Amino acid sequence: MSAASLPLVEPVDVARQPAAAEHSPLQSSLDPESRDWLDSLRGEGARREEAIARLHALLLRAARFEAARRRPALPHLRGDELDAIALEAADDALMNVLARLGDFRGMSRFTTWVYKFALLEVAVKLRKRAWQRRELPLEPEAWTVFSSDGSGPAERAEQSEFLQTLQRAIEEVLTQHQRRVLVALALNGVPIDVLAERLGTTRGALYKTLHDARRKLRRHLIDSGFALDVGVREAS
Repeated sequence: MSAASLPLVEPVDVARQPAAAEHSPLQSSLDPESRDWLDSLRGEGARREEAIARLHALLLRAARFEAARRRPALPHLRGDELDAIALEAADDALMNVLARLGDFRGMSRFTTWVYKFALLEVAVKLRKRAWQRRELPLEPEAWTVFSSDGSGPAERAEQSEFLQTLQRAIEEVLTQHQRRVLVALALNGVPIDVLAERLGTTRGALYKTLHDARRKLRRHLIDSGFALDVGVREAS
């Protein structure tokens, strides 16, 4: 018996790498502008302070651009609110860049690499703002996410049986915390950073909970006679 797939997208955190040595082979292979950025930011005194100020200005431009790009989807936010979010995003991005200079591998220009920090911070902060006054949905908003309108009577009956088994498994097999995390992230589309903030935990802890919940459901569905070769899969 085949099973419908359980839609889960699990973002992956980038592990921190130790800072690279100042005169490593990588350093010598960088383009001159990127090498100058790294030398300045790893330096001391006025040179480092000036580089940090330039970096913050660069990140702020990127953050403001991304906030303006997303503005049509956030009509409730005023211009000064967006600018405050962009400034906060640039501040946080600056701290992240300085802490992770050793992650830079020269696959792109340094400025291109740091832009991503600003864009990510803006996206995270705007998602949090969008959910600020919303309650977290604790029940699936719609099981039709699994449905297939093009299936025939036999396939629909099989799918109905699968969904009933899946719903019972979510209620009976998972712990309350696993159920809450799975429903919020996988079924109702709550951003993982929003859920982490609401629950007072970390993204990594939520990934682990989500992985354990998926594994429990998979085992239960297989024991119930469902073939999951293309269905509910373990997180990689």
